[in-house]
Amino acid sequence: MFSCRSIRKMASGQSLSTVLLASAWLLLPTAALAKNVLIETPLGDIEIELLEVDAPNTVANFLRYIENDRYDKAVIHRSLNDFVVQGGGFSFIDGAAVGVDTFDRVDNEFKVLNTRGTLAMAKLSGDPDSASSQWFINVSDNPDLDSQNGGFTVFARVVEGMDVVDAINDLTTWDASSILGGAFTNLPMIDFLNNGSPIADKNMVFTTLSEIQEVEPFVMNAGLNDAWFNPDTSGQGFFVTVFPDRNSVFLAWFTFDTDLPADGESANLGDPGHRWITAFGTIEGNSSEMNISVTSGGIFDTPTEVQNTNPTGSDGSITLTFDDCGSGTVEYDITSIDQQGIVPIVRIASDNEALCEALAAPVEN
Repeated sequence: MFSCRSIRKMASGQSLSTVLLASAWLLLPTAALAKNVLIETPLGDIEIELLEVDAPNTVANFLRYIENDRYDKAVIHRSLNDFVVQGGGFSFIDGAAVGVDTFDRVDNEFKVLNTRGTLAMAKLSGDPDSASSQWFINVSDNPDLDSQNGGFTVFARVVEGMDVVDAINDLTTWDASSILGGAFTNLPMIDFLNNGSPIADKNMVFTTLSEIQEVEPFVMNAGLNDAWFNPDTSGQGFFVTVFPDRNSVFLAWFTFDTDLPADGESANLGDPGHRWITAFGTIEGNSSEMNISVTSGGIFDTPTEVQNTNPTGSDGSITLTFDDCGSGTVEYDITSIDQQGIVPIVRIASDNEALCEALAAPVEN
């Protein structure tokens, strides 16, 4: 989740100096693989979308702090009502405030307007290219920040958790400058009655920032074309054929009747009672809802006709699902013989697994 930091007034009375919030946010087009960051706080989580197209260097700088754990134990150190909440500048170690170890400053990339829910970088007064680690979240539309000091660079926007931002902004603030320094004139506190020294781990709004790793959903592909079996029951065999160009999949299931045939009944192929089930359906991501037919009879290498249990319609349904390239499930409801259940399936051989993984890999733009 995310939190912003900015400073409208420092203890010295300077306006928009030290750590001020970032700028501009437009209705930007969503990138195909947009990166999101989670800001966890005691009051809930905030998820932000990084605006890599509009502020590429600022986004890279922000991620660098996250990847190098520079924001560990950082707090929201400033909250100004209906203006901004600000963080990324200070951590607490053994109860003492410590400035975040900063990288080189980043050149200003003002482009997106500072509207409610956007995140921007704070910077020094009179120096547009002085942003480093501190960031802030705009609680309201702040057009003044679009013109001051070259404009404050907006580099992200809240996509979920704006209620958490508002809850932080609603907290009572405390002037802790005499104890912690001039940056802490508007320190938001949780359940603090100003009748003693604050307890950092209890009263302060700590943040944990982490990049959300986008996981591409698995989609059926031709690498699943293989022989599969139920590892819990020997003899349960499946053949799966995926037709990506037609967005369809075929399944053949070779099994046995639950009740053995009468004594003396001869087998045409395999044990008495051997039957096979075929199913066909369309692909929907990693699964397929399939109509099934139960077929029995037939003699190997002989033109004997097979018998379909329900030649004019469906015998029931199968849901074929693959979570990855090596395992899946067959959930069945065979209405014609009143049999239902779920069968796990795995590959008999791993020859096609590498092909499946290659076909499932996301295409990089």
